[in-house]
Amino acid sequence: MSEPDTSTTMLRRSTRRVAATLPHVALDPPGASKALRRVRTVSKSTTVADEEQLDINPKRPAKKAKVEVDAAEEDSRESRRKLTSKVRVTDEVDGEEVIETKTKRRRKKKDVPELEPTLADFAPRPTNAWKLGAHVSAAGGVENTVVNAASIGANAFALFVKSQRKWTGPPLTEESVAKFKSRLETLQYSPKHILPHGSYLINLGNPDDEKREKAYQCFLDDLKRCEQLGLHLYNFHPGSTVGIVSAETSLTHIADCLNRAHNETSSIVTVIENMAGAGNVIGGAFSDIGGIIRQVDDKSRVGVCLDTCHMFAAGYDIRTREGWSAMMDEFDAEIGLQYLRGMHLNDSKGDLASKKDRHENIGLGFLGLKTFHHILVDERIQNIPLVMETPQYDDNEVWRKELEVLNRLSGLSISEEVKTKGADLVSWTDEIQAVVKAANAAGNKKGAKVVQKKTKSVT
Repeated sequence: MSEPDTSTTMLRRSTRRVAATLPHVALDPPGASKALRRVRTVSKSTTVADEEQLDINPKRPAKKAKVEVDAAEEDSRESRRKLTSKVRVTDEVDGEEVIETKTKRRRKKKDVPELEPTLADFAPRPTNAWKLGAHVSAAGGVENTVVNAASIGANAFALFVKSQRKWTGPPLTEESVAKFKSRLETLQYSPKHILPHGSYLINLGNPDDEKREKAYQCFLDDLKRCEQLGLHLYNFHPGSTVGIVSAETSLTHIADCLNRAHNETSSIVTVIENMAGAGNVIGGAFSDIGGIIRQVDDKSRVGVCLDTCHMFAAGYDIRTREGWSAMMDEFDAEIGLQYLRGMHLNDSKGDLASKKDRHENIGLGFLGLKTFHHILVDERIQNIPLVMETPQYDDNEVWRKELEVLNRLSGLSISEEVKTKGADLVSWTDEIQAVVKAANAAGNKKGAKVVQKKTKSVT
């Protein structure tokens, strides 16, 4: 057996002794916290070349200092993420640079339960038989419409069950539907006083089969959403001939769509709105609406909504009590009073028979406040939704004032109005005008800025 190579052994021992004397490792200071991570670095007095000379295996690369960084801890995707913050501290211990990283957990915010509104959260609402309200916003979910209606003192309201300018929309969530129904009960709203409005895109009278089918599917989706929400009525614009076919042909198309929709739904009543009569639009004359209803198989599933601005623009002069009575007589003859299921109360920016569908705030248009008085003493329109679609302002003060004035009118007898209340109509109009003026000055009008003008007469 050959003798061991003593020179190699001596070299290894010598290397260990020399390495032990070099200050290339920074030791943890006494009492260091275990929560801190310390990363040791090579002393400035020792070069990489020195390390390579001391290494018994020159082919192995020299170790470099590393800085460890803690990643933020994460819970499962279904649970809430726990966010962390990282603090980097640099210090020197015995002439050596020490880099510390400390993970600091942020405090988790406590989940605050959402409080559901109660009747006590709102001012008491009028209790008369004329159910007045407005078309309120559904932003944030249909359940918010109930709260928005209560906040303006409405006893009825309208809403869109999905975007009125899109063919489709995301489905209603179970949570939204449950909250909507719960809030109706809590805030004491009856489904029969809620009048959802259809999409502006729908034209069931379109002679193009493909386009009419697209409109029908949008229409049917709206009806099914109404039934999900437990509602009874659905208001829509009848449509247009688009200048290609006769009005009679379009009336048949509309009736066919209603019959089909009634077979595909269970209870919702489809409510046809009268129109201003511009261009090729169906519904400017009561005979148009009567022509649709006569072709509907299940007449318990169809109704009519009368819009005051539309009928005035179409040529029905309802500014006097006699004019209102004559209009109602024609409605009864052409359609039937039993089909009246709701109304839209709007003043008009356009004059009589202008064919312009331009709504104005109550009392500030060509109709004037007196028109709404003889409407709101007519017992034939009690206990149906009477919904304003007047210009909207962000703070809703204008709607509150309009409803307040309309409710005053609905409690005013004809004899009192004739004898003593003429001056009140002027002052009440001034009240609405003042609130509109203040809202315009504050710049909180929804949509484009409109300069409001006071009418010359309240009659």
